[in-house]
Amino acid sequence: MKITDYINQAKKPLFSFEILPPLKGQSLKDLCEGIEPLMEFDPPFVDVTYHREEYIYKKHPNGLLEKVSTKKRPGTVGICAAIMNRFKVEAVPHLLCGGFTKEETENALIDLNFIGVQNILALRGDAPKSENKFVPEPNGHAYTKDLVKQIVDMNHGRYLHEETETGFQTDFCVGVAGYPEKHFEAPSLKFDLKHLKEKVDAGAEYIVTQMFFDNQKFFDFVKKVREMGINVPIIPGIKPITTLGQITMLPRTFFLDLPDDLMDELEKCKTNADVREVGVKWAIHQSKELIANGVPVLHYYTMSKAEATYRIAKEVF
Repeated sequence: MKITDYINQAKKPLFSFEILPPLKGQSLKDLCEGIEPLMEFDPPFVDVTYHREEYIYKKHPNGLLEKVSTKKRPGTVGICAAIMNRFKVEAVPHLLCGGFTKEETENALIDLNFIGVQNILALRGDAPKSENKFVPEPNGHAYTKDLVKQIVDMNHGRYLHEETETGFQTDFCVGVAGYPEKHFEAPSLKFDLKHLKEKVDAGAEYIVTQMFFDNQKFFDFVKKVREMGINVPIIPGIKPITTLGQITMLPRTFFLDLPDDLMDELEKCKTNADVREVGVKWAIHQSKELIANGVPVLHYYTMSKAEATYRIAKEVF
């Protein structure tokens, strides 16, 4: 079933979460152990991230450099199939512009359709760590709106290199990302919202936000989004801070702010256990306030670890 159908039929806010595919060489067992406890809260869908290939340059004795792929988290399609089969929930794979040609995107969508996936989160993706800016693949998409258009075209039976609408019509529900504190590459929030509207106008049916720790920034974001004429559901993304390292890593990596009240408590923490207690309590407060303000779904970034999210959901759902 589509994410939008779950939202429209729900009588109360829904619980959902995102997982990371296991590293290459690891089994599905650990991933399932991170999912199993959270099924208690009846998530209608689970997001499965996709990490594009990274490269290293291997130096040979003759001095030549060889570009070697170090794809670290393969298996998104297979993981989606496993989750749907084992847990009887919708799997929502992330599909990126970065690292894919249009033909590879089409083939991935065909595979996902064959295994019964009905929902896609369409993202541009970040630049590889070895590059300082995003560069699309040759004959790939530079912008998420164009990826959305390709998915919507397949929903209308239009495939690449076909001049008429003769193909099988897929039925994907497409989500896109929103940034309450704006995308770090956008010069202003208004500029960022214009691009968000382009994604929705292209056919996106719901928005999932990047994590944030100040609910007021989310409320302000929603107000501005609605003023832009965007009326699709907006799902807030929540992540509890659970380690000392995340106090500096999350703001640096995701270009977001931690509220003063939260930082006042985190600065008192001496251990990861201390941080986890503060992070869980803050996320519980965030979640309850968001529900009180009518959000349709709360979406948690778990990093495939269930403990903190389980504690939050136990208090909220």
